[in-house]
Amino acid sequence: QISNGSSIKQFLHLAFADTWEMQLSNFWLFLGIYLAPLPDNGLIITTIAYDHHLHTPCTYSSTISITGPKSMADSLWDTRAISYLGRAVQVFLFVFFFCLLTVMAYNRCVAICKPLHYRTLLGRRACVHMARAAWPVVVS
Repeated sequence: QISNGSSIKQFLHLAFADTWEMQLSNFWLFLGIYLAPLPDNGLIITTIAYDHHLHTPCTYSSTISITGPKSMADSLWDTRAISYLGRAVQVFLFVFFFCLLTVMAYNRCVAICKPLHYRTLLGRRACVHMARAAWPVVVS
């Protein structure tokens, strides 16, 4: 009795371009998109560092940081494979940052639209509940 012993350990994704010149231009495009927010984030961090009234928890992240470096490396080195574990980490981080950014957007919306009700709507308990609600979405 013969069994099927083949196994696939990686994903293959399509390239953006077939020629080296187009792959190189895609690399520079991704690099530009990836580096564009850095001056803004640096200005925000500097402003927060110099004004003690702004020392509140905040996250500086972008979903481009999850898939951008891998896409740039693939364009530069002409590779098209990613392992199952690598893809699983990308999906996990993408969903996690999406949930985190959603909670942060709700936080800013309440702070701007209902500033007098902020403490009652978004106290410590509400933040813990939102964090607990985000984890099952990410894990499942």
